[in-house]
Amino acid sequence: PNKLAKESGLSPAAVKKMKRENALEKSVDVLQQLTKHNISLIYYQDEDYPHRLRNCADSPVVLYQKGDADLNPPKSVAIVGTRNATPYGQILCEELIQSFKEQNIIVVSGLAHGIDATVHRLCLKYGIPTVGVLGNGLDRVYPAIHRELSSRMQKNGALISEFIPGTKPDRENFPKRNRIVAGMTDATIVIESKIRGGSLITANLANDYSRDVFAFPGSVRMETSQGCNMLIAQQKAHLIQSSKDFIKLMGWKKEEKKQLNIQKALFQEFTRTQKAIVQCIALNKKIQVDVLSIQSKIPISQLNQELFMLEMSGIVTSLPGKVYALV
Repeated sequence: PNKLAKESGLSPAAVKKMKRENALEKSVDVLQQLTKHNISLIYYQDEDYPHRLRNCADSPVVLYQKGDADLNPPKSVAIVGTRNATPYGQILCEELIQSFKEQNIIVVSGLAHGIDATVHRLCLKYGIPTVGVLGNGLDRVYPAIHRELSSRMQKNGALISEFIPGTKPDRENFPKRNRIVAGMTDATIVIESKIRGGSLITANLANDYSRDVFAFPGSVRMETSQGCNMLIAQQKAHLIQSSKDFIKLMGWKKEEKKQLNIQKALFQEFTRTQKAIVQCIALNKKIQVDVLSIQSKIPISQLNQELFMLEMSGIVTSLPGKVYALV
């Protein structure tokens, strides 16, 4: 107890009150379930823990995973929407997912009915890695009708959850699930949404995490478009009408001229600090300022000054959400 108190910062009295024996017994049972169901455990300090999610203040300490998907891809997108998808929403999904071919993008969603399931199926159709985030333990699939879909996803993606095996898909778990969907991705796209629902929760969480949010507009007479229209009207989401809009706003479109400009910029006469900033941005393609501060080990106050100078010199450009990219 004294050693644990010293390492944790808790008082010895608090440590003694813990039911540590019960916790140890439960942990043994959990480990047995992980082995039985071929589930891997990822601790937040592990190298393969999603680094985008780790930067969120409320990230889970542990994640459970089935499948071999890399949770730290160069580009990661959450696509969410209503459980009552219309033909309009399904067409948008198809056009969007098809455009992601050979873009080195991983797509994250929630394996729910409607848009989520459509997105996962289209990713499998076009060979794009996809991750489903569950609101229950990975020893079961919910909804059960998606059992075959989830099995296929594990071969070219993964299922993840913060919940131990045996956890039921209770209602309160799904907002928790949504924060992982928003937190482990660069951007969230809302295809269709009613005025209330999980998609809007995910979009608002993404905004809180300073991630980009996009929404497709729809008819004012369509209930399934009211949520998207509201996000756009409240300036909580960028209006997009096609995948081209999304790729352009994210700065992911590859242009030979842009690459040449980057190479020229890297060889200009920078200070040592500016070189570190430019190299860090070039490595990440696009990076949020807080993450840039951590990776470059430059204080925010100094970093903002340097970024301003680089932006005035035409070397970097600022994007929505305090994100920077090379020009």
